[in-house]
Amino acid sequence: MADLHAPATRSGTPGYRRLSLRLRPESAPPALAGLPLPRETGAVSDRAGLAILTLGPGEWLLIGEPGAVPSVAAAGDALGALPHSAVDVSERQIGFTLSGPGAAEVLAAGCPLDLDSAAFPPGRATRTLFHKAEVVLWRQAADRFHIEVWRSFAPYAAALIDQAIADESFRRDM
Repeated sequence: MADLHAPATRSGTPGYRRLSLRLRPESAPPALAGLPLPRETGAVSDRAGLAILTLGPGEWLLIGEPGAVPSVAAAGDALGALPHSAVDVSERQIGFTLSGPGAAEVLAAGCPLDLDSAAFPPGRATRTLFHKAEVVLWRQAADRFHIEVWRSFAPYAAALIDQAIADESFRRDM
C-alpha cells in the first residue's frame, strides 16, 4: 500500500534463510554463527544480516541473509555430538516487515497480544496468532515488526494486514 496517509507499510523479506534449532537448553553452546545464543524465551540476539529468536526452552529460529544463517550441516558441525535437531525451514515460511507509526495498531487488528512497547518491547519475539494463522512476531523497533508465517498462510495474512492498514489509514484521515 503506497498511500501517503497510511499508518504502516508491509514489505516482504525475499531471500531470507531460516533454520529451526532444538536442543537441550542446559547443553546449548554459548554462541552459534558468531552470535550469543539467548536463553530466555522471547529474547533475540541479532546483528546485521542474522537474528536468533528464542521461541521456547531449547527452541531457536535463526533468520537472515543466506550467507549468515548456517546450513544444517554447518550447525551440526558446530554442535558436534550434542543431541539436537537442525532443520532448514526456509521454504516452509515467509517473512513480512510491517513498519510505520501505526504498525502496532495494524497488528492489534488480528493479534491477541498486548503490543504496547512496555509489554512487548523492541528486541523481543514470540509465537502468536494473527487472526487464524500462527506467526512468529519479532518487534525490531517501536514501529517495526517482522512477521514469520507459513507460506501457505502468507496470502491470507498479507491480505488481512493490507486490510488493517487501509482501515487504520481511513480512521486517521477522519
